[in-house]
Amino acid sequence: MKTLAMPEAAVRDPMVPTPYVIESVRRETHDTFTLEMVPEDGTTRLNFKPGQFNMLYVFGVGEIPISISGDPAHPETLTHTTRAVGAVTKAMQRLKKGDVLGVRGPYGTQWPVEEAMGHDIVIVAGGIGLAPLRPIIYRVLSERERFGQVVLLYGTRSPSDILFKKELQRWGGSFGMDVFVTVDRGDQNWHGSIGVVTNLVRRAPFDPLNATAMVCGPEIMMRYCAHELAKRGVDQDRTYVSMERNMKCGIGLCGHCQYGPVFICKDGPVFRYDRIRGMFGKREI
Repeated sequence: MKTLAMPEAAVRDPMVPTPYVIESVRRETHDTFTLEMVPEDGTTRLNFKPGQFNMLYVFGVGEIPISISGDPAHPETLTHTTRAVGAVTKAMQRLKKGDVLGVRGPYGTQWPVEEAMGHDIVIVAGGIGLAPLRPIIYRVLSERERFGQVVLLYGTRSPSDILFKKELQRWGGSFGMDVFVTVDRGDQNWHGSIGVVTNLVRRAPFDPLNATAMVCGPEIMMRYCAHELAKRGVDQDRTYVSMERNMKCGIGLCGHCQYGPVFICKDGPVFRYDRIRGMFGKREI
């Protein structure tokens, strides 16, 4: 007797997490860490687009959305970078190699990599916001010849808060990308720029009439960056931001992240700025 194969979507419950085994926990800064995981069954392959996120479930503690920070060309290893600020992320930070996390995803929209081909690329990150942008950096650098000038502007609170230091040096040294880093407050060993990242927008080397901007960080930082980019001449329909607040189910069912007709989890987290300008400054949506 023949058995009809069930379509994967028909048998896979989107609310049931897939077990992933932690391969490494790497401390990035005093409060930020990176998890690298592989599927427990050894066969699951979680292909993702730059900008998407997963729901990560610490069993017995809770589940939260976290953007993927790894290389989309290597989906066999799932990489997430986050800050330990709440019960779930603090529990996550205590995990070690061999422990198991639940994973649902990937969910959400992606950075506009296809639309940006042939254009200058301006990537603006604030603090932990560099993590959701790292996949788009990997993607752009893997096809470097398809883009014009590529610029990364990165701002953090202090030199000790800088993420991915070795990669920043490598990207700026040999990959045809201009990297500028600024800190809010320096120390005796810091000889770089001091000030907010929006100041870097004013003098960054890109053609504003032919540029696509991708911005991730605190909302107030993204709002001011969009404003500075517009002052340079980057239209707001070519500026993209990542909104990642108040998401619960991740698939547009619970309504927790609904804003009018838009669900942040399903229609975002990456949005064209001119479409969601009204969200900024509102604490609850």
